[in-house]
Amino acid sequence: MTRPFVKMNGAGNDFVVVNALAAPFTPDADQARAIADRATGQGCDQLIAIEPSDRGDAFMRVWNADGGTVETCGNALRCVGWLLMQANGTDRVVIDTLGGLTTAWRVPGRVGSGGPEGPTTAAQVKVDMGAPRLRWDEIPLAEEMATYGIELQIGPIDAPVIHTPGAVSMGNPHVVFFMDHTPDDAFVRGSGSLIEHHPLFPEGVNVGFAHVLAPDRIRLRVWERGAGLTRACGTGACAALVAAHRRGLTGRSATVEVDGGELLIEWDEATDHVLMTGPVEIERTGTL
Repeated sequence: MTRPFVKMNGAGNDFVVVNALAAPFTPDADQARAIADRATGQGCDQLIAIEPSDRGDAFMRVWNADGGTVETCGNALRCVGWLLMQANGTDRVVIDTLGGLTTAWRVPGRVGSGGPEGPTTAAQVKVDMGAPRLRWDEIPLAEEMATYGIELQIGPIDAPVIHTPGAVSMGNPHVVFFMDHTPDDAFVRGSGSLIEHHPLFPEGVNVGFAHVLAPDRIRLRVWERGAGLTRACGTGACAALVAAHRRGLTGRSATVEVDGGELLIEWDEATDHVLMTGPVEIERTGTL
């Protein structure tokens, strides 16, 4: 396997991105895990291939760090959208995924603090993540229940540590627990790994831990299905805003603080679509 790649990140959620528009890129699970390995490979949360599509500008295929394929990845959509817009010389692209079609737009960048050389301007991309899927069988759950607060808890029945999360699909399944503080790494790892493969979720689940700081601000940490504790999860941020608004904890728009930065999430009332705006960065290039 001698393929050029671009290493990118969106709010700290990092990717190895391979151009497969002209030549197929078909790693097996072992190869995907080897590439994602941070000790012996290139190191990433997800491996991404940009493939041809007859429905959009390109198709984005996603492998998690455990080698399994998943439907979509919000932060990767911004990165791939930026690459395609740069290549096409456009300000808008349509990206096909296993989770459906997504539109990405270029938006003005924000000036960051930068390093010794001074301020930097990170590229900003907005993506239309589509309408959240809220029925129990759309997420999917193993049994019918109201998804604004599902029957799930960790800890004693009469004094659970966390309980009654909201369930949302953003093209991939999420549960969001609401807490009165931001949990540490050990809690996220322990609770997230326990819930990820719970029998209630036949396809596994991404697990979010949300601390609502204000009606327009959420602090979020995510245990990502197949990737573990991640610095950012775009679909997780979208799911957190939707779940919080359904509980009356926030408005329809909020800044979601993740470990790697900030994402602006808007749940548009007119279209029912969730819009995510956030940064895109190129870290380096190389060859697999």
